[in-house]
Formats: sequence, C-alpha cells, structure tokens
Amino acid sequence: MAHTKTYRTNVRIGNWNEDLHLEEDAMKEYLEKKERGELTAQKVDFLKQNILTPVNLTVTNDGILHFGDVVMLVNVGGKKRKCSALSINADINSLTRIPAPSIQAPCGVSAGKGIQACKRTAFIITSVDGSPEGSTLHFEQSFALKTTSGIAGGLYLTSDLRSFQKCAKMSRLQEVNLDDGGSFLSWWKIVHFDPQERLEYEGQPVPANVSVLIIHCKTNQALAVLGDHVLWTTYGKEYEMTAHTFLDSHKAEQDNNHWILCTCDPAGNGLVLPNQPQSASNNKEHTQANPGI
Repeated sequence: MAHTKTYRTNVRIGNWNEDLHLEEDAMKEYLEKKERGELTAQKVDFLKQNILTPVNLTVTNDGILHFGDVVMLVNVGGKKRKCSALSINADINSLTRIPAPSIQAPCGVSAGKGIQACKRTAFIITSVDGSPEGSTLHFEQSFALKTTSGIAGGLYLTSDLRSFQKCAKMSRLQEVNLDDGGSFLSWWKIVHFDPQERLEYEGQPVPANVSVLIIHCKTNQALAVLGDHVLWTTYGKEYEMTAHTFLDSHKAEQDNNHWILCTCDPAGNGLVLPNQPQSASNNKEHTQANPGI
C-alpha cells in the first residue's frame, strides 16, 4: 500500500469547481456576444462590409467641378509613395450602431493604397458661401469636403493650428481629421499647382481630374500625404495625412501636396485617373473659352 499511486491524470485538484464554473461563464458570455454580433472579428467585418460599399462618383460632362459633386481625392505618388487616396481611418471604436450604423466624430484620416470609389474614399464638395448646388467651383473659392451620409456619418474634413496636444501622431505636423461641425476649420480652397500660373488661374473654374493643391483656409497649409510615415490601420499599411506645405528649392510645392479630384468618365469607363500628374493648363483653353461657367 505504501507504493500505491493515489494521483491520476483525471484527479481534480485545486479550485477545480471554481475553474469549471469560470470556463462555463466565459463560454456563455462568448456565445451571447457572438449572437449579438459584438465579437471583435464580427465588428471588424461589419465595419469593412459597410464602409467599403461602392459609391458612384459624379460624372462631369463639362470637365468642371461643381458644388455637390462626389469625388475621390487621389495623390498619384512619388519616389517613396505609391498612388493613394484620402480615406476615412475608422476602427471599431469609432463605430456606433445606435440609432443607425455610423462613424463617430472626431475620426482620423489616412492615405489608403486602395484606389476604389467607396464610402471610405468618397467626399462631397460642399458650399460654405451660399453657392447653390450644381454651381461651378472656382480657384481660390472656399468650400468644404464632406463624407457621404450613412455609415460615413456626413463628417467634414477639418484642421487647425498644431499644438503640443493636437498634432499628427507620427510626424507631429498639423493634424487633419473628420469632425461633425461645419466651421471655419473645415474650409478649404483649390489653387493651381504651378506658382507661376497661380495668379492667372485665380477665379477660373476648377477642372476635374487634374493635379491641384488643396489649401486650408485658416492655416494656409496644403493637404499632404507623408510617404515616410506609415500607419498600421484596420485596412492595412497606409500613409499619414497632414496639412503642411512642402516646398522644393524653387519654392514650388512638392508632389506630396498634389491632388487629383477624380470623377467618373462620361463615356462609362469608370474612374478617371491619369497615370501621371496632369496640369490644369491642359484645360486652360477650355476654361478661358467659357468664362461664364
């Protein structure tokens, strides 16, 4: 009897009863969350399924941008960057389902490499000076960029002077995000990307699908994408967005600040996206021939 083994693998030791109840409670809680769709994986799938819903961009028959147009802001890239689009950087913590699924403000933005027109990348050119919807947008005219309704929340692209507590996370430059207030902080204007032709184009209609600069009215800083600052987001690796004017040795803005407001092709070929930056001077003859636009 002295050499008889009293312990076996099926012998329960310690607080086995308490551990058993804890496992049962954990499984019950897991199943309840799964039934309600509150698991992290389910929330991520729900967010992606809704925010990546395709959106029809505006078809510009006259080649000119108008208030109310749904566009996608694309940077064609550079030496350190691939082609990217201004995107809503929403995660599951930004999502609310009551009363309807939508993104809560404030919400960050990033430059995503997925060039697809969807709820995440579509923005509406919105009037801030009383211009009626459908009227022509001109160079140097103030406007706002608003996300679409529904899951995107109808938020405004805003920025403000950087401070110690309010700045971009990685670069520490001027922050750009989405907010629900259509204040002066959400006012932007478009200028010609070539400083030598900027004065000549002031007041002219803004052509679609060409390279331009988007300037923040309050701070006079240009919307920019940073290729050397990569963010890990729910949608993969993306570039950080900021409002900062990058100048070269000739005092001209670099390609970080060059943006194309993309629309749909009237011929039905889908998204218009030039392979190389295109100057608004290509549309000079068109805009000057139609001064009343």
